[in-house]
Amino acid sequence: MTAFYILAVPAGLLIGLSLGALGGGGSILTVPALVYVLGQSAHGATTASLVIVGVTSLAGMAAHARAGRVRFGSGLIFGAWVR
Repeated sequence: MTAFYILAVPAGLLIGLSLGALGGGGSILTVPALVYVLGQSAHGATTASLVIVGVTSLAGMAAHARAGRVRFGSGLIFGAWVR
């Protein structure tokens, strides 16, 4: 399991820094890194990417919500409208 962390931590940091700087979608780099660097199946990598991006998005939203910069009503209407 140590080799996994030796590969996973730098890959995660590099992906996080590049996405933070460029503003791209998380899955665009996460899925290939999980498949080609860490050897996961495409199905497992897609599921893991969904969880990773979802948890990261919720954490970011919580920080903005505490600062009063989240419009929950607009978000719920948008979420219900766009399917």
